[in-house]
Amino acid sequence: MSKVIQHSLFTDYDIYLFKSGTHFRIYEKMGSHLIEVEGQKGVYFSVWAPNAQSVSVIGNFNFWNTQEHPLSSRWDGSGIWEGFIPGLEKGTLYKYHIHAQSGQHLEKGDPYALFWEVPPKTASIVWDNDYTWNDQDWLKKRQEKAGKPQPYSVYEVHMGTWKKNGNESLSYRELAEDLVDYLKEMNFTHVEFLPVMEHPYFPSWGYQVTGYFAPTSRFGTPQDFMYLVDKLHQAGIGILLDWVPSHFPTDAHGLAEFDGTYLYEHSDPRKGFHPDWKSAIYNFGRNEVRNFLTSNALYWLDRFHIDGLRVDAVASMLYLDYSREEGEWIPNEQGGKENLDAISFLREFNTMTYREFPDVITIAEESTAWSGVSHPTYAGGLGFGQKWMMGWMHDTLDYFNKDTIHRKYHHGEITFSLIYAFTENFMLPLSHDEVVHGKGPLIDRMPGDEWQRFANLRLMYGYMYTHPGTKLLFMGGEFGQTTEWSIERGLEWWLLEFGPHKGVQAWVRDLNAFYSAQPALYEKQFSNEGFEWVEHGDWENSVLAYLRKGEKAEENLLVVCNFTPVTREGFRVGVPAKGKWKEVLNSDAKIYNGTGDHLNGTVKADKQEWNGREYSIEFTLPPLATVVFRLG
Repeated sequence: MSKVIQHSLFTDYDIYLFKSGTHFRIYEKMGSHLIEVEGQKGVYFSVWAPNAQSVSVIGNFNFWNTQEHPLSSRWDGSGIWEGFIPGLEKGTLYKYHIHAQSGQHLEKGDPYALFWEVPPKTASIVWDNDYTWNDQDWLKKRQEKAGKPQPYSVYEVHMGTWKKNGNESLSYRELAEDLVDYLKEMNFTHVEFLPVMEHPYFPSWGYQVTGYFAPTSRFGTPQDFMYLVDKLHQAGIGILLDWVPSHFPTDAHGLAEFDGTYLYEHSDPRKGFHPDWKSAIYNFGRNEVRNFLTSNALYWLDRFHIDGLRVDAVASMLYLDYSREEGEWIPNEQGGKENLDAISFLREFNTMTYREFPDVITIAEESTAWSGVSHPTYAGGLGFGQKWMMGWMHDTLDYFNKDTIHRKYHHGEITFSLIYAFTENFMLPLSHDEVVHGKGPLIDRMPGDEWQRFANLRLMYGYMYTHPGTKLLFMGGEFGQTTEWSIERGLEWWLLEFGPHKGVQAWVRDLNAFYSAQPALYEKQFSNEGFEWVEHGDWENSVLAYLRKGEKAEENLLVVCNFTPVTREGFRVGVPAKGKWKEVLNSDAKIYNGTGDHLNGTVKADKQEWNGREYSIEFTLPPLATVVFRLG
């Protein structure tokens, strides 16, 4: 095997940008790259290890010999070690052997590796991103729709457990058939994948990442994942990825103490150790670390055509005292608890993402009352496109968990979200977090007999889809999965042999189609101009009525929700205009496993004042149901 040849892909300008934390395509230079040097094909390696005594490449090509292929340290103080090894090919296994100043000998995977061995094996693999894309029509339409109101009906998926063949998870290419067909059938606009980046421990759900630049090899190659993205785009479905810049695991082959020092993480455990997840926290104040993270975000948008990133655990990044007791955290330089470095990083990440890819979306999973999460950075916000509406989720599930006879005493819980619904660009999440750790499936939150439980679930989804904001539903919720989600098994697809489950699935399918087809539900979903109460004070009957409004008044919708199992005949609601009001959705229809006894068809408005309006309609309000009317 040939010896290492001194060679560099870096220019002086590259190094300047890297040191300043602003080289947002650094993945084009760092890591392993198949190139040709002076007529010889091989692999160029580069790694950041500024405090190492020496660094060498070990692998299956040199019998993991630590002396055979040493890299050279650059002269410019960048801390980068590099070199070219002729003769190596795609598929070569490798790691970096790092001799630390402390005398330690470390074997580390490549932080920028494009592909890894299937866990529990831990070697990086020389690979490329070559792929012929066929999603040009999707990308063109995405660009045309940038900045315009659009529906986001998101199906949240854990790839390894969505569906299984026996005990085996589906591959990326199998998902490209089964999952794509299902998403089309169910009318979801987007799929959101729990982290696909390589992670050593399957039960972490992907949130403990070691291979930030590599789709997990459990389901195939990077090209197989590209094929899945391509097929989704060709089917008109967008892809969001969960992205985890908040923390990383301390596995020996990963980023922790990478060159024998606290390189990517803070050295002080009061800043650098996460007590909840027993993981390391990034040093957001270090330029090279910010560079690593921001370039990683852009990498998925660039090389994999991803349409958006949902950033995990933002609250844990914003606050120095997150999950810490007094004395376990260090105040910032102003004496406060805000993590100023993390705030700066998040603003920079969002600014660069939207500058480079103005037609994608960033979404924050942020559970506190932090102001301006989805406001522009130039206005003092964090710059996200949307934020999860955790308060809505908690209040809604708490309300629906109550016996229907007691709901009138908790009416404020179901109306409270509209007090702050337009302070952010909110996404309404019923996510994986709500069906794990003993919480049980959503159907188990619903009170009453079997019919009432399923009617309640349909009612909750009807309320969710007509409430302002975009939508997210975790897999299995769309057909009333009856057991808590488990990393060990696939979804209970056999439940669809039964009417109640098939009815919920049909309801979600039609809600998705309705949401996308009705501008009144998404044109002004982040503005108070898109919502108007008709009746929010009828606590005695536990009924809500409201208008959803778009640009055209004739497209406005009247939504009425009955949160009790009492059928209300001759129910009257004020309407904003005379004419005929047609019932366009009714969760009590037979197709949804409802009674089918209380469909209203078209109702003519009477000139009878009601709810402060000149005209009103009278109809039958079904039990535990959402009904929607439209003028005309």
